[in-house]
Amino acid sequence: MQSEPTFLSSVKVRTVEFAGSLFESSAPLPGDLPQVAFSGRSNVGKSSLINVLLRRTRKKLAHVSATPGKTRSLNFYLVNDRFFLVDLPGFGFAKASSRVRKSWKALVENYLMGEPKLRGVVHLVDARHDPTVTDLEMVEFLAEKGLPTLVVLTKMDKLKHRARERTVATAVEQLKIDEDQVLSCSSKTGEGREELLAALDDLIGADGARHEA
Repeated sequence: MQSEPTFLSSVKVRTVEFAGSLFESSAPLPGDLPQVAFSGRSNVGKSSLINVLLRRTRKKLAHVSATPGKTRSLNFYLVNDRFFLVDLPGFGFAKASSRVRKSWKALVENYLMGEPKLRGVVHLVDARHDPTVTDLEMVEFLAEKGLPTLVVLTKMDKLKHRARERTVATAVEQLKIDEDQVLSCSSKTGEGREELLAALDDLIGADGARHEA
């Protein structure tokens, strides 16, 4: 009896390409494949994690900037010609006018509320700090919209064992989520990469498989 194919053998990251950016909600998407969005504060390490996740650490896809909040659009990356990884604008420390911040908020919220191909959201939280009010608002917003959500605790390599356990427990309690919705990651060590890829595969599911066939 042939066993079910595992995630790693079926959707190993083979090809990745930048597919385009959206600056306005009314702009057309780069395709109709399923999507998974990545969100988080501007200095949470989102770009670094995306580059490690997609094995693009030499020629970086997601730009790692010294200026938090530089990403001002929805950036689409086509993975294996199967799904789009969507990098959402960071929030929190962005040095921008309130008018610009409001436009980012509207862009992100309109996308999250109205995109039928969006299969879930990966929300990043810095493991060195408690979730912020904005983190709480984002996770609550996603829950209200019924969007599957995975919380990734970044920079876990900077914490010792006991602190890591407390960080996970704190995230579960404050964000009011289940423990299986939390994943520890590190862009420096690669911790959590395979588990995050497997989670993306679960989110995309049969929809992505149909497009790949």
